[in-house]
Amino acid sequence: MQILALETTTDLGSCALWQDGRVLSATCPPGRPHSETLIPLVQGLLAEAGSSFATLDAIAFGMGPGAFTGLRVACGIAQGMAVALDRPVLPVGSLETMAWEAGAEWVVTLLDARMGEVYAGTFRRTGATLEPLGKLVLAAPGMLPLPAAEGEWVAVGNALAAYPDLRARCAAWECRPGILPHARSVAHLAAAAMARGDGLDPALAAPRYIRDKVARTVAERLAEGGRS
Repeated sequence: MQILALETTTDLGSCALWQDGRVLSATCPPGRPHSETLIPLVQGLLAEAGSSFATLDAIAFGMGPGAFTGLRVACGIAQGMAVALDRPVLPVGSLETMAWEAGAEWVVTLLDARMGEVYAGTFRRTGATLEPLGKLVLAAPGMLPLPAAEGEWVAVGNALAAYPDLRARCAAWECRPGILPHARSVAHLAAAAMARGDGLDPALAAPRYIRDKVARTVAERLAEGGRS
């Protein structure tokens, strides 16, 4: 089974190829739009693996939450490829991807949502199974519901670096602010989804936003002491 995975929900864009448990991956060059760099990166990755678009069984993509533009890039490219190849798509959540990337059993994922808010989720990984522990949350750092301090939790994500108060709230746990969604973990989770028969018709592919608002109004900025 071969699955191409795309991840562009943050500034760290990447792609990966799952080949029966073997995973090759590549990272988009920094400072350039993912929309310009992702497809050439995929072409290079397939060539390196001795594979091709025709041999793929499915296309996976990071569905979010994350940056609005990035979500649409991965989803749109995955959808276009899947339609052209007549293959299913496999959407994978970015917070789930971060939890898998952590490699720990109990994980709190904390992704900077900008606008003074954080996307958060809690997960338990048992072997090859990742279990969400409750709903995903979008909230201000001080309002996030976190697990009790007891337990061997690992907190991951760039919100730990963006919000020092949040990092302080997680001081009892191991903190890894450098972990972000990556296509190699999208590939692992997509392979499990494919084995369960969870592939979707490309027409059903859609980003997962959680937030439906991308900017503050003038009144909101003024109320916070900003400029109109």
